[in-house]
Amino acid sequence: MEIGWILLGIVAGLALWVYADFMLGRKKHLSNVNNKVLPMRDSDLAIFAKGPELFHDLFTEIKNAKQHIHILFYIVQDDKISQEFLSILKEKAKEGVEVRLLVDWVGSGLKRKSIQSLKDAGVEFAYSQTPKFPFLFYSSQVRNHRKITVIDGRLSYLGGFNIGKEYYDQDPKLSPWRDYHLKMTGEGVMDLQKEFLEDWQAAAKVNLLHDKAYFPPLEKGSIRQRLVPTEGILLEELIANLITESEKSIFIGTPYFIPSKRIFNLLLDALKKGVAVTILVPHKADHILVKEASLPYLRTLIKEGADVYQYLKGFYHAKVIIIDDQVCDAGTANFDKRSMFLNYELNCLIYDPAFIKKVKHIITEDILNSQKATLQELNRVNMLLSVKEKAARTISYFL
Repeated sequence: MEIGWILLGIVAGLALWVYADFMLGRKKHLSNVNNKVLPMRDSDLAIFAKGPELFHDLFTEIKNAKQHIHILFYIVQDDKISQEFLSILKEKAKEGVEVRLLVDWVGSGLKRKSIQSLKDAGVEFAYSQTPKFPFLFYSSQVRNHRKITVIDGRLSYLGGFNIGKEYYDQDPKLSPWRDYHLKMTGEGVMDLQKEFLEDWQAAAKVNLLHDKAYFPPLEKGSIRQRLVPTEGILLEELIANLITESEKSIFIGTPYFIPSKRIFNLLLDALKKGVAVTILVPHKADHILVKEASLPYLRTLIKEGADVYQYLKGFYHAKVIIIDDQVCDAGTANFDKRSMFLNYELNCLIYDPAFIKKVKHIITEDILNSQKATLQELNRVNMLLSVKEKAARTISYFL
């Protein structure tokens, strides 16, 4: 009996420490957040929805780099696809090209041997968002979820893909992988370069932001866009403004639909004023409890008139919002609390009707490969599902 009380005390103490660590850590985080508002830019954009096509283009552009290669991914696995990617980086470094690779401390799957091999070849490597004292739990939850590639300061990529076999359609459980990734040239590249170098400074403690070599003159493109970096805050406000401004239609594509209370209520308000709301999510999940966490929200939205589709042809990992066919928000942020309140994310607001039409064409194809969810289907709750939903609700902030 005495041992039981001791164990209970340990558990209670641990829970108290986690709570205090999180609350105090977040308070410090918010006090230091840099809420930047980047300018409108004119750039040229292309979009990729399939991993093999993206990687062929990305690897080719990296091979053609002449001066510097800056890459940030949340995940770089240590598999065959990743080794091909790393081999290209090592070859470029040996040619004398500056190569910097930044990966998230939690997300990365690289082994020490692979990292040392990069360094030996001349690649500069750093981990982003390593846990820090005194708030170890909170800082371990704040992940750098951005994906940025900038080549010679003139060409860049951002979006939902990471580096690994699953993103190259070689995971039997999740293939084919569906995602949206942007390729950018023109003015917006300077903003992506700055974002990378700011993250590099925070991780590697090296300031390259004032080196003009990384910021060559850029010509205007044909597509109006604005990049929106967020740091565990501001994303909720961005999404809220988009939803509030909607008059006709809202489309949301996301692998994880776990909105904040404010965003969920705004979606219900939009439905009440006659806005058509369509949501596309995967049928299968790639992480524990994320699907269960979304079900209560999806049931209510369907009941109030929203259309919800579940993607069947592999795994749907894209992150996109389209409002009234007038503005498209695409990038790295999921439609969940983790992206809104914890992660470092990077989205691109696009205001070009012709490009939005291209994105909608891809979405139409994805909906054709989906099934429309019904209340009857989502209301099939058994004991295990009920337990999972309650557990997911409790930890939804961290999923």
